[in-house]
Amino acid sequence: MGLDGSESTIARDAAVAVFGDRVEQAERFVELLAQHGVERGLIGPREVDRLWDRHILNSAVIGERIPASARVVDVGSGAGLPGVPLAISRPDLDIVLLEPMARRVEWLSEVVAELGLPTKVVRGRAEEKAVRERLGVADVVTARAVAPLGRLATWCLPLVRRSGTLVALKGASAAEEIERDRDDVRAAGGGEPRLAECGVGVLETPTTVVVIERVGTRKPAPGRRRPGTRSR
Repeated sequence: MGLDGSESTIARDAAVAVFGDRVEQAERFVELLAQHGVERGLIGPREVDRLWDRHILNSAVIGERIPASARVVDVGSGAGLPGVPLAISRPDLDIVLLEPMARRVEWLSEVVAELGLPTKVVRGRAEEKAVRERLGVADVVTARAVAPLGRLATWCLPLVRRSGTLVALKGASAAEEIERDRDDVRAAGGGEPRLAECGVGVLETPTTVVVIERVGTRKPAPGRRRPGTRSR
């Protein structure tokens, strides 16, 4: 589905503004999702007609929150969101797409090859020790529709370097999640969660994100001993 398809003029203008001379790569990704996304269980049937607004542009604009030449791990990449649009719009970034499901890893590998993106695809879960050791730490970790904020912070912050950030794409309930999960975020080594919008003035509906800086290490749950300590 190209930019001259059924979506709005606003979306077409936004795509050019966000992707610049790489807009054809973005169009090709949309075509791939429209052709294969439903049959491969990546998107729902109702999403095909709103791929640009709801998924592609919504994902790409979070690049506003990512510094130049950063190393980024996209946790639970799934259909490639937000990682693939981010890789297209920000070729300066070193991006890893992390996904646990084999059939989605296969899809992501096909997309990366088709689009000629210098993006690495890794199968695994962020909470797995072996995966964390393999990946090391990143400047930024992204996630979209993966888990509630507290659980997400527990999984993702160990992949973030000190003073790096977790950028989580969230919906209308973002403020409620912050209030509910603030203690869990802190226990995971995160600072105060900050609500922000990306794509203001570019998108008809800006993308809501929660930004969490890693300020410390994960704290053990109450009543549990730290590894390597003896009980008295």
